Amino acid sequence: MTMETKKSILKKIGRYIGALGPGIFCIGYTIGTGSVTSMIKSGSQYGMQLLWVLLLSVIFAAVLMEAYGRYAVVTGETAIHAFKNKLKGGKFWAIFLIIGVVAGQWSALSGIIGLISSAFYEMTRLFMPSLAETNYWAILIIAMILMGIMYLLLLVGKYSFFEKVLIVFVSIMGLSFIVTMFVVLPPIEDIVGGLTPSIPIGGELMVAAFVGTTMAAPTFIVRPLIVKEKGWGRNHLKEQTRDALFSAFLMFVISASVMIAATGALFYDGKTVINVLDMVTALEPAAGKFAVALFMVGTVSAGLSSVFPIMMVLPLLLGDYSDGTMDTTSKRFKLWTGVAALVGLLVPILGTNPIMSQIATQVASVFVLPLVIIGILVLINKKQLMGAHKAGILLNIGLVAALIFSLLISYQGVLGLQSFFN
Repeated sequence: MTMETKKSILKKIGRYIGALGPGIFCIGYTIGTGSVTSMIKSGSQYGMQLLWVLLLSVIFAAVLMEAYGRYAVVTGETAIHAFKNKLKGGKFWAIFLIIGVVAGQWSALSGIIGLISSAFYEMTRLFMPSLAETNYWAILIIAMILMGIMYLLLLVGKYSFFEKVLIVFVSIMGLSFIVTMFVVLPPIEDIVGGLTPSIPIGGELMVAAFVGTTMAAPTFIVRPLIVKEKGWGRNHLKEQTRDALFSAFLMFVISASVMIAATGALFYDGKTVINVLDMVTALEPAAGKFAVALFMVGTVSAGLSSVFPIMMVLPLLLGDYSDGTMDTTSKRFKLWTGVAALVGLLVPILGTNPIMSQIATQVASVFVLPLVIIGILVLINKKQLMGAHKAGILLNIGLVAALIFSLLISYQGVLGLQSFFN
């Protein structure tokens, strides 16, 4: 293969990824340190037993992305604005969803920053072992610098710029986790065996956390805003579907690679992750310093790819509610992203365990999901809105199945929370 051919292939890949703006944002909302934490903890504690939950969650996520994306390109309307104006009791419905989504995302943000700043410190200790095992002030300073940089980047206020930043983070994240997976690959039969449905004893909380992070409500609620900002209309139906499917495929590959790596490096030795330090000390003997550093780079990239869209979520939804547009330049945007930056510092300031706060947040997100599914199920079946593009049999079956699945997982989440607090 000549150098020119390689450059041509790379350009084609770059153009294809660049065309997946909505999908990149979906991955940003879906795969963060909460997802990574859940996958690591599950892999270390249960091996590959919950791979089937991840697969089902990704399939239903693809269905919901298709539904919300199709509604957006056909009607030109965004989700919260449509809920407010097209559903009975729409204002209450829209406000409740905004509160539920933002509460969950802001809680996650604080855990993400706590985890990233701890990961930065642990990566430093990996090559400078003389440093103290814990250093409250160092971690807090790292967190403050990170939030400051993220806020300054958001002040640019251009969607195309945000998209490019996310593409960089997601690409680094994906490559880091996939390479690490191959370093500590468990037996293939164990991986395949994880597709057989079963819930291990005490695994209810992790099942709910999986669904909470993979079928993340903001992923679907914000998607129509991104599709609209991308300029996609009725003539982009195929592009929208391709974007949804490719995004879901990447979600599965990246998340599964984390679970597989944790299984290969930790599960067979009976090592369970409780905090960030455990991730480093447990992986190093099996994978070596380079692989551990690579894995931590992936974790940091996952966190940063989530911080960007999470900081934006409240002003985006407020703009959606008021006039159905993507607000990234107003004083309101700057104010609320600034407030989100301060919220993100809570876990580092309090010095609490970021892993447990991440898992608790993912579980809480499950309870908003059924309303998100019901809303689009009603809207996408309205003939006067969708015309010939209203949901067909397959999409409706997928949405109803996703709703039933979300309700079952919500029940599992209740059971898991009960056992967690008892």
